[in-house]
Order: sequence, then C-alpha cells, then structure tokens
Amino acid sequence: MRNLFLAAVTFTSGMIFAMPKIASGKHQIAQSGAAGSAVNELVRDERVKLAMDWLTKNVSWITDEQARITEIPAPPFKEAERAAYMKKALTAIGLRVRTDEAGNVIGEHAGSSENEIVLITAHMDTVFPEGTDVHVRRERGLLYAPGISDNGAGLAALLGVARAICETKIPSRRTMIFAADVGEEGEGNLRGIRKLVEEYGKKISAVIALDGASTEYVVTQALASRRIEIILTGPGGHSWTDFGAPNPIDAMARGIARFLRTIEVPGSPRTTFNIGEIEGGGSVNSIPARAAIKVDIRSEQERDISRVETALRDAIRSGIQEEMAASNARGMGSAEGSGIEMQLKLLGARPGGDLAAGSPLLQSLMEADRFLGNRSRTERSSTDANIPLSEGIPAISIGGGGSAGGAHTLAEWFDPAGREMGLKRVLLTALSAAGVEK
Repeated sequence: MRNLFLAAVTFTSGMIFAMPKIASGKHQIAQSGAAGSAVNELVRDERVKLAMDWLTKNVSWITDEQARITEIPAPPFKEAERAAYMKKALTAIGLRVRTDEAGNVIGEHAGSSENEIVLITAHMDTVFPEGTDVHVRRERGLLYAPGISDNGAGLAALLGVARAICETKIPSRRTMIFAADVGEEGEGNLRGIRKLVEEYGKKISAVIALDGASTEYVVTQALASRRIEIILTGPGGHSWTDFGAPNPIDAMARGIARFLRTIEVPGSPRTTFNIGEIEGGGSVNSIPARAAIKVDIRSEQERDISRVETALRDAIRSGIQEEMAASNARGMGSAEGSGIEMQLKLLGARPGGDLAAGSPLLQSLMEADRFLGNRSRTERSSTDANIPLSEGIPAISIGGGGSAGGAHTLAEWFDPAGREMGLKRVLLTALSAAGVEK
C-alpha cells in the first residue's frame, strides 16, 4: 500500500502547495514558480481549448475503451494480446506506431525537435494470473473487473489524451511518445520502462507515467524495492518409512518464524517486507524435496532493504540448522546427500530516486491542478517513474481521472464520474512539458 501522508496546503492566489514526505521524515514544501503562467498561456490557445472540449465530449468513448482493454487478459509476461489491441488503437488515432523488442507499443507524435522527447506511459500488465475472469460488469454507473483501474484507467487516459492532441492537430516543440509498456507489475521488474529509458536516453526531457485513476496525488519519489525467492531442497521421502529425514518445508517454517520474531524495521525511513508466496511438496504423505518463498522488501532508504534481506537469509539458514539438528537426533540426517541446500534468486530490484526540488515538470502539474481546482499531494511509491528518477530524468506518476478501489483484488472497481478533470490534468501537464508551437 502506498505510504499516504496528509499534505499541508497553503493558498496564495489560489495556488496549492503540496508537501512531500522525504526520506528523513521531515517535510519540504514544493515551491511554485510564476502562478499558473505556463498553463494560463496554454489554455488561451484555441487548439488546446478544443482538445479539452474533445475530452469532455468523449468521456463515454474513453470509458468504453477502458472496458474493452480490461477485457483483454494481460497476466504477467503475457501482455501480447493487449499490446496488439493498443497498437491498432494508437495507429487509428494517427500516431506512427511500432513495437519494440521488450513488447512495448510506442506511438510517436513528432515535434519540431526529434532530440527532445516527452514520454507518456501506461503499463499494460496486471497482477492477475492467466485464467482470471476479466469480464467488465457495469452496475449503477460503476465498472467492476480485475484490472479495471490498475491499469485500465491509465491505458484509457493514454488513448484519450493522444487522440485529443491528434484530433485538434496540436503541434509540439518536443516529440511526444505515447507508450503502452510491459512488465510494471510484480516480477516484471519494470522491464518495459527500462527498455524505453535505455532506448531514448538523454533525449528524454520528462516522463509522465499514467497509473490508476486517482488525481489526489502525484508520485515524485521512487520507492526502492527488492523481490527475492529463497528455495530449499532436500532428499524427500515417504512420510512413514523416511520419517525424520530433513524436511525443507519444516526448515523454511523454522526460518520464517525466527525472522518474524527477531526482525525490526524502522518507521522512518519507512521499511516493509511481505512474504507473498510460499509453496512446496507434492502430496500429504510425502516428505517434500523442495520449498520456496517469494518476498517483497521495500524502503525509503535502499540500505535498509539490504539489512532486511540479510536478516531473512540468516534466519532461514538458522532454520536449516535447526531442522538438520532435529533430523540428526532421529538418526536420519547424517548420510551423504541427506542435507538441505539453500538457493537465493533475485526476482527484481527497483531503484529509488527523487524528483529534483523546483522541477519544471512538477510546476507544470501544480499549475494544471490550480487551473482545474484540484488538490493533490506528493507521494513516494513504486511505479514506472522509478527508472527515470533513478537516472536523474524528471518523472512523475499520476492517475488518469475518475475514482477507484480494490486494486489488485477481484473486487476492483472504477467510477468514471468526473474523469474529464483527470484527463485534462494529464493533457495540460504533458503539453506544458512538450511545449506548443505557435
């Protein structure tokens, strides 16, 4: 769950100042530049006005697209079918579209400069496994389906904003790249955004990641995380005749219990861990030959991730020692090949990073919020923005509009009411970052 902190807001000529949480646990006010200057100039442009009107008038189309996208399964590492749909949709809008080696779908809106790029992304993958029922149910104005918000809302916003710009023929100074990317969730390890940042590199002026629905916050600080798998293997055997043989599940259980008894994590900088998966064994009457856990560790300071991982490894090793001692006491653990071996796999590592104080990208977002009458706060979270932020590239992650709940559950829902404000927020921020030609 994202680390939510109430923002202190100060009003000066209607400007909202968001107060981000920083690693030290103190607070820092994100200062605004000239009040609303860039956005006020943008909204006087007739083409931008037309684009905002287009978004208002086509909310139903955007919501229908969201439902269509959500009903195309996109389990981890299997985004191809959804990618094919996004490629057709972005091509129909009028962008020059291609698919890269990672599976990202990339639509280009050429600007007068090819060497400066504003990258707008939305991830295609969901957390739900293959076979999950993703049929969208509409009830009393709400949409229900796994993935309807995360990230159906972001993908629909990507299409809506791209089409609004193309329909109204807004020329930009910087080239705008609209990318539906892969591998944001779980063990995807941000492979899609990694590939995009690797490809465009120093050309990227700003990254705007569209993730979910909420307009109440903007992610400006990347939450570092590490995901690991620990595997224990043993000789296995029959539950009766081989009783006393080292049991990897027992060893794992001993280690987990020790870890949970002894680990201490700080509240500031906030650090968390989650044993999210555990598996092993083949039948109730067989001593298992294998046991494995998958663990997610996150922190506002990367050094604490390493500390927690080390504590977990040491605890599991102690669990193995306890299990082997019990097996030896039963006369079953001394034979060659009768021990338990431990293997650790790195499933993914997400780097941390912070948006520079006074970033023009954040100023653009704040000015858009001011113009639209939206209140938002800054947050630290783990999103596609992690990669560019870790590379020193200005990046934010924001929602596409509307409201939602139940993310990462089968009861996920989305309410499209008022989503046009979120869409305009994306539009104005993106155009401010890209610049509009006269």
